[in-house]
Amino acid sequence: MLQRQLEECLIRCMTDHQENIYRLAYSYVRNPEDALDIVHESIHRALVSADTLKNPNAVKSWFFRIVVNMSLDFLRKHKRIQVVDDVMLDAYSTGTIDIYTDLDLERALEELPWKFRSIIILRFFEDMKIDEVAEVLQENVNTVKTRLYQALRILRVQLKYDADEEDP
Repeated sequence: MLQRQLEECLIRCMTDHQENIYRLAYSYVRNPEDALDIVHESIHRALVSADTLKNPNAVKSWFFRIVVNMSLDFLRKHKRIQVVDDVMLDAYSTGTIDIYTDLDLERALEELPWKFRSIIILRFFEDMKIDEVAEVLQENVNTVKTRLYQALRILRVQLKYDADEEDP
């Protein structure tokens, strides 16, 4: 009975947060097909290991942690091979319309080490609270706060440096 309740809670979490889950996987791999594969594998892993979830109230952070781990495993296995899809190619192509939607920020984020980038993604792009980020990354709240401030400082310096380079 308890196992069935856990599975229902997990399925409800996946349904409620499906777009966030996909976006989280995509933010790591930058490829729609790979992100879908990661989401699929994460769902499978979560359903198989649902009995390891000790606190049903923490199902969201537990599942997001699985997605993060699966994404990092994928990146380790594929050693930074990055397939560029049509959307990304169009965004970077030179055409009649210039689209510069936060390219400096995107480049600066890509240069951050994963321990900082993960926190920025979860905090600002997934709109998680600091304690939720800490739970997902299995880190101390103070560690997450420190890394968040360090990451923001690095981004601020990098973006200021990029802006200074553009000024004649």
